[in-house]
Amino acid sequence: MRRLLSFFAGCLALLLGAAPSFAADAAHGGQIFSANCAACHMGGGNVVNAERTLKADALATYLENYSSDHEAAIAMQVTKGKAAMPSFLGKLTEADIADVAAYVEEMAAKGWA
Repeated sequence: MRRLLSFFAGCLALLLGAAPSFAADAAHGGQIFSANCAACHMGGGNVVNAERTLKADALATYLENYSSDHEAAIAMQVTKGKAAMPSFLGKLTEADIADVAAYVEEMAAKGWA
């Protein structure tokens, strides 16, 4: 229902000449994360490369453009993948990726506690 309301709000914004804004849904991102990411990144860790965690300081160190837009940088990593991390382009929708990015950013800000 929330996505439907967001869609209608975006359509209304377009009709009124404003750019639509679709807020990411971190709760839904948590579900997507559990199903697709937690095997390697449980609790914000990384079972493949222990230095490449999802903790805020690590993200700031290795994600390009993290300092200017946290969620966009995370979404880019999820979309394109890098090194041992696979690309989720085509497996997850753009909205799912935005939701996962919002969830990861929210959890990183909380220290994955």
